[in-house]
Amino acid sequence: MLTVFGFVSLIFVVVAGVTSVMLNNSLEERLTQQVRGMVAEAQPWLRAGAVAPGAALEGAQMPPGTILVVATADGTRSGAFVDEHFSVVPLTESQLRGLSLGERTLPEEDAPPTVAAVSTLTVPRLGEFRVLHGTIEGGYAIMGQSTGDVRATIGQMLTTITFTTAAGLFVLGGAITLVIRQGLKPLRAVAETAQRVARQPLDQGVVSIEERVPAEQADPYTETGQVGAALNTLLDHVDASLHARQRNEERMRRFVADASHELRTPLASIRGYSELSLRDPSLSETTGQSLERIQAQSMRMTGLVEDLLLLARLDEGQELVYGAVDLTQLALESVADQRVTGSDHTLRVDVDEEPVIVAGDAARLNQVIVNLLANARTHTPAGTTVTVSVRHEGSGSATRGVLRVHDDGPGIDPALQGELFTRFARADRSRARATGGTGLGLAIVKAIVEAHHGTISVASSPGDTTFEVSLPAKPRDPS
Repeated sequence: MLTVFGFVSLIFVVVAGVTSVMLNNSLEERLTQQVRGMVAEAQPWLRAGAVAPGAALEGAQMPPGTILVVATADGTRSGAFVDEHFSVVPLTESQLRGLSLGERTLPEEDAPPTVAAVSTLTVPRLGEFRVLHGTIEGGYAIMGQSTGDVRATIGQMLTTITFTTAAGLFVLGGAITLVIRQGLKPLRAVAETAQRVARQPLDQGVVSIEERVPAEQADPYTETGQVGAALNTLLDHVDASLHARQRNEERMRRFVADASHELRTPLASIRGYSELSLRDPSLSETTGQSLERIQAQSMRMTGLVEDLLLLARLDEGQELVYGAVDLTQLALESVADQRVTGSDHTLRVDVDEEPVIVAGDAARLNQVIVNLLANARTHTPAGTTVTVSVRHEGSGSATRGVLRVHDDGPGIDPALQGELFTRFARADRSRARATGGTGLGLAIVKAIVEAHHGTISVASSPGDTTFEVSLPAKPRDPS
């Protein structure tokens, strides 16, 4: 808009300048012709050089604005002026002395011109006159007409152009604003649609993009409409891709669930037959060791299958049995159990006097605490202090039960913190292989917490790592 205003203003200024110059030249030419006519009418009165300027003006009945200056050969100068009331007013001595013809002042001894010429005469307190000067009998004369009307006309024209330009720019600004707003309306619709889509969680769950640019703002025959049409096409492709992704995830979950379910039976058979075989007293030491390895690996694989089956069922919204759960009691029992297996770590409990009651699945929430404690014990050196705290936070309907597991170990690499809760993620792959970890522990914790409509987060620095689980004290009914 500023660019348009600048160009239009420049055009108006150029037009005003050219118009004023042309009009000024035209008016001055007309004034020159008027002066020539006036001189022709006054010729009978000017032939007698002794005639006074006032008498000559009155005799010729000149119009207002006419001036006549007569100079004799001896240097005597006199003049008169016809005012707006048609009265002939003699020029004063100071005005006669201050006469300026063109770029020079007429001195007392100035020789009279020998050839008639048109020029501009400036008279003190009266202004400029368009004059014709030339010789007469016994001297010379200067006669002309005031340029005040010409200047006034030019001034009025410039004033009119200025106000007209301002009004035109105002109207133009309103028109341009309306046109631009109307023209950019499809772009605003595109931006609003893109913002609504950007606010949708597209990275998880069942996703369907219903947002589209309105059809009236996606006209393919206009440039801005083509943008809206292109965005609609893009959203159609993204929506189709998200549906395809969702179908693939559902197929994968069903496959994992079915495979895990089917693997439980043969693994149970392997474990059972290995236990039965180990009871045979006639087994050699080598065979017994082999059977023990078979039994240990079958138990390890059974744990992996159970974890996969649990994740698949949690993804489908199954596996939870809700009831009133004392989160404080779960923390105390889990720490007591871990003290047996984690004697090389210092375990502490920090809980409120009042129990923290939440609604949830007690077995799964206990699994959350156990996995977090096992994670802290496995990935920190001996002597590390692990503290489990349970608190009530918030008030009213916003009351939440908050469980924190803190350790003063070496901390977690910041580059790995964003991947801790993904499946099969391992902060230390070599250590994970040494300890038999599968990388599903924290993923299971996250899935269980989110199934309870809670949140889990981690903050870690050397000597200070805290996993925080926040659960609503009065969660919504599971959907």
